[in-house]
Amino acid sequence: MGVLRVMLVDDAALVREGIARLLSDEGIDVVAQRSDAVDLVAAVEQAGPDVVILDVRMPPTHTTEGLDAALEIKHHHPEIGVLVLSQYVETRHAVDLLMGAHSGVGYLLKERITAHSDLVDAITRVAEGGTVIDPEVVRKVLDTPRRSDPLDRLTVREQEVLALVAEGHSNAAIADLLATSGRTIETHTSRIFAKLDLDATSSTHRRVLAVLAHLRAKAS
Repeated sequence: MGVLRVMLVDDAALVREGIARLLSDEGIDVVAQRSDAVDLVAAVEQAGPDVVILDVRMPPTHTTEGLDAALEIKHHHPEIGVLVLSQYVETRHAVDLLMGAHSGVGYLLKERITAHSDLVDAITRVAEGGTVIDPEVVRKVLDTPRRSDPLDRLTVREQEVLALVAEGHSNAAIADLLATSGRTIETHTSRIFAKLDLDATSSTHRRVLAVLAHLRAKAS
């Protein structure tokens, strides 16, 4: 992949310009900036970005315009990456976005990006069709009550592994994080998928979407 092309959509001018300067310094081409999500699909088609970075709450209602626009972009142009970069976790809409797209989506909290490299890495992964989910987003989805909870079938350790799977970590990475062996994690993930009636797959992205599919009811 050549130079990445990014569109920024955020109603806070200072935030938007700061991100644009950061990305430019990192060799990423910021092809367009917008302060609202009105007619965003048409603007995206004109600018031709590889990735669109959006805030969640923007004019006119400052509710979920950004996430609504992200879903619309993925519907019309699934090849374009969408990275939601926000101060808020809108649980139900986050699950809708992550479930509705086949690839190239992300949801990160602004306050948890501690280094320029974190944002650049997330943009690159989304542009390449990967999934990037902030651990806090995963935690809030997991903590949202619902009527029927298949997670009750899991042990505490399996729930820890599930949260890391949902964040997009590979089995090897989870083994390192939990200071155990890769074989042990493979056993845990196999049991998790079996208990949740999921098909195990070597694709991290598909694993994330599968887990979120069974957690969708938590956001309803």
